[in-house]
Amino acid sequence: MVTITERDSSSRSSRQRASIKEWAGLAVLALPTALLGLDVTILYLALPALAADLQPSSTQALWIMDAYGFMIAGFLITMGTLGDRIGRRRLLMIGAVAFGVTSVIAAYSTSAAMLIAARAVLGVAGATLMPSTLALISNMFGDVRQRALAIGIWATMFALGMALGPVVGGVLLERFWWGSAFLVAVPVVVVLLIAAPMLLPEYRASRSGPLDFTSVLLSLAAILPAVYGVKEIAKAGLEPISILTLALGGVMAVAFVRRQQRLANPLLDMRLFGSRTFSAALIVLLVGLVGVSGVMLLVTQYLQLVAGLTPLAAGLWMGPPALMMVLAGIVAPLIARRIRPGYVVGAALTLSTLGYWLLASVDVNSSGVGMAIAGFSLVYLGLGTIAALGTDLVVGAAPAEKAGSASAMSEMVQELGVALGVALLGSLATFVYRAQVSAMMADNGAAEVAGIVEESLWATVAAGESLPAGVLLEAQQAFTAGLNVTATVGGIAILALAMVSIVSLRHVGAIGGEAQERSDEEGEPCSLC
Repeated sequence: MVTITERDSSSRSSRQRASIKEWAGLAVLALPTALLGLDVTILYLALPALAADLQPSSTQALWIMDAYGFMIAGFLITMGTLGDRIGRRRLLMIGAVAFGVTSVIAAYSTSAAMLIAARAVLGVAGATLMPSTLALISNMFGDVRQRALAIGIWATMFALGMALGPVVGGVLLERFWWGSAFLVAVPVVVVLLIAAPMLLPEYRASRSGPLDFTSVLLSLAAILPAVYGVKEIAKAGLEPISILTLALGGVMAVAFVRRQQRLANPLLDMRLFGSRTFSAALIVLLVGLVGVSGVMLLVTQYLQLVAGLTPLAAGLWMGPPALMMVLAGIVAPLIARRIRPGYVVGAALTLSTLGYWLLASVDVNSSGVGMAIAGFSLVYLGLGTIAALGTDLVVGAAPAEKAGSASAMSEMVQELGVALGVALLGSLATFVYRAQVSAMMADNGAAEVAGIVEESLWATVAAGESLPAGVLLEAQQAFTAGLNVTATVGGIAILALAMVSIVSLRHVGAIGGEAQERSDEEGEPCSLC
């Protein structure tokens, strides 16, 4: 086995062209990348069946959905640094084994608490995979254009995994139980473990200080209390415990940043944020993923719980949005070779705003399915664009020796965006739903079933014929109102983000063009570049 250090890698000519082996290696790296995206969304269609079996509370259901993303976000920076020290391929394979084993445990969970714990461990394992894949791509492809293409394929595979999650979940749930959604990881892990030693060379930094465990603890102490605070606010409003935990997370975040600024070998080099392109692209990725993931959960539930589609039918209906995302991921980088990426991103997000408007107009009638899918397809158009261009902008804005840290930040904000979208916009939809059904229960005098109906729509659907006449329909209308309000809020945020993208990224030239080369040579405020 040949081990190439970071010094060796950086000394290669930037014009060195990748061979067939590197492209085959990219195909191997695409497997865990697509799997991680798949695991983010595959449970969206499985949630009703899972809820009927495990009977989670509404708060537990939210934790089942986003504990995975939050733990990935919390550990990405740590795992990216760890990969530099022990070897990126080695960390990739260790994480793959952990991911496969924990997926089996999750599939056979017997309680909501057990599944939440399994999802959390899956997040830690996922955090070992994500920075390893992108960092290896940065090392394997020395030619600038080839590297940009490889990163675009990587980003598209993650986005494609997210898009296909509901489709794969629907097919599996048509034939198997909800736990089968987790077992998809097993064959992917097996193929990765066999192919990685043959096609992926090992890379590790030639000079790196010891891992600073204080920084690791501070990063977790910043993220996890903030997560808990958001959950508590969603559950009970602004209570003292939620305010205190949010404050604790903020204090720990400040302490983390200050420590990084003092260390010679920080867990996260804060000087990266001196790049305007780096910071702006991260904001685009974060806010964009918040909007998409928040409405994604609601749309998939709408198809099953309101429109009454089977999991398979609902999954197939999610096919057009998935195709729209793939199309955007392929076409957007090609357009960005002639038009500045900021303008391309802004235009795509503006089109996405029309999608949110359509979702804000959906009702419980049969025509609502077509409108929901049309709207969500436009939403996914924006997601495919920012997934392909945003990641390339983040990694490209950092100097070569900091590509690993930049990769981890790109992935962290995307995972955090998905989790925050589910927590924040999901909580908003739950608030609207409960407010409407509470008023409906009081008017109808159906106090005996109020607890079931106010808990969630899936609990109401599960109760079925035991409910008084008309209660289910009104609960479906309340859920749809929650979707409408959430889509409205998301659309406003995405339209604002489109304007921010155009303004904050207008200095970035077309990909591979002379304008971009001049911009790179002239530089922008960044003390590392």
